Amino acid sequence: QLQLVESGGGLVQPGGSLRLSCAASGLYAIGWFRQAPGKEREGVSCISRSGGSTNYADSVKGRFTISRDNAKNTVYLQMNSLKPEDTGVYYCAADPVRFRVCALWRNAYNYWGQGTQVTVSS
Repeated sequence: QLQLVESGGGLVQPGGSLRLSCAASGLYAIGWFRQAPGKEREGVSCISRSGGSTNYADSVKGRFTISRDNAKNTVYLQMNSLKPEDTGVYYCAADPVRFRVCALWRNAYNYWGQGTQVTVSS
């Protein structure tokens, strides 16, 4: 059974940083998504199984960095220069199909974590 566990969310002031972690029960392409109240869940970033390919939403390019430690089956999302509009529940998801690339659309992912809340507010 594939399991994903997110951690690292919290309350941070605008301009601050947080690092989210996603611990998986195996090696998969991983995507990070977020959902703000009243809005659709949107893709934020993803990383291929090997870590050689990454993608970012335009809204987070230059501020967020995704990485992985395959020895620990863990993917990290380093979020810097956070803005109030980054607020939402962040989910990691696993794509068991793709190997060399990753996708930022929801339908590519079959397995989802429980989510972790990120709140950016002064």
